[in-house]
Amino acid sequence: MPNPHLRARTLAPELKRLPVAPAVSADGTVEGYASLFGVVDLGRDRVERGAFAASLARRGARGVRFLFQHDPAEPIGAWTSISEDVRGLRVFGRLNLAVARAREVHALLRQGGLDGLSIGFRAVRSARAAGGVRRLIEIDLWEISVVTFPMLPDARVANVKRQFSSRTVAPASRL
Repeated sequence: MPNPHLRARTLAPELKRLPVAPAVSADGTVEGYASLFGVVDLGRDRVERGAFAASLARRGARGVRFLFQHDPAEPIGAWTSISEDVRGLRVFGRLNLAVARAREVHALLRQGGLDGLSIGFRAVRSARAAGGVRRLIEIDLWEISVVTFPMLPDARVANVKRQFSSRTVAPASRL
């Protein structure tokens, strides 16, 4: 009998992420984390706390584009709030449901077929850490996209419930 503690070798990539139910409302409101602090992504980058502060102060949420798959020809909405918290870059936005691609993205988010978030940026200050990881110390944030495969696998549209006037995080679940 095979040992249940040994994982079979496979050619499929191993992905690690928190299981969350995609959260998008009927009106197209989207929320989640576009980046997480201290986590190495698939491109060997690690964003440091405070990396977005100067860019957000300069641009604000309205100055950061809301795109589909990082395509500048595919704007799908507007970010209403972007902020750093202890975990990472927290985003709130609304899909423009008058745009055909936004309606498609909305349907896929609601179904759970699409839930990745990814940032488009320019590194202003960075440093190499042990093992070749690039520490991103200051970032000029240009855009945040809904994507199929985010470079940071845990950057996802998140499931956050609102109760009364305070926010509470619902238990993670998969649709």
